[in-house]
Amino acid sequence: MQNQPRYTFVRRVLFPYSGEEPLSRTQGLRVILLWALLFPVPVSLCTLAVCIAEAFTWHRTALLLLFTFLSGVVIFSALAWFAVSMSNRAARIHQEKRARRGNR
Repeated sequence: MQNQPRYTFVRRVLFPYSGEEPLSRTQGLRVILLWALLFPVPVSLCTLAVCIAEAFTWHRTALLLLFTFLSGVVIFSALAWFAVSMSNRAARIHQEKRARRGNR
């Protein structure tokens, strides 16, 4: 049995993979979807607080919340995609170096 590294709670939630092997498509999509849905929620709640404090109309509040949430989804899913692709790239480079050392 292999020793599983013990990560902090935040690490287990946001990126629970060691980075030694490339992530599969489903693992990468899991990370992207989690980031795309988890991070925009607090940003939208802050926007809601500002809208309530400024006494915006419900129509303007709804538009701002929709814009904030969708912008956050786009931005954080792109950041997650970048993190997954860089993790996969580093894992492949690491595997190639290990394979070269093993062939010597």
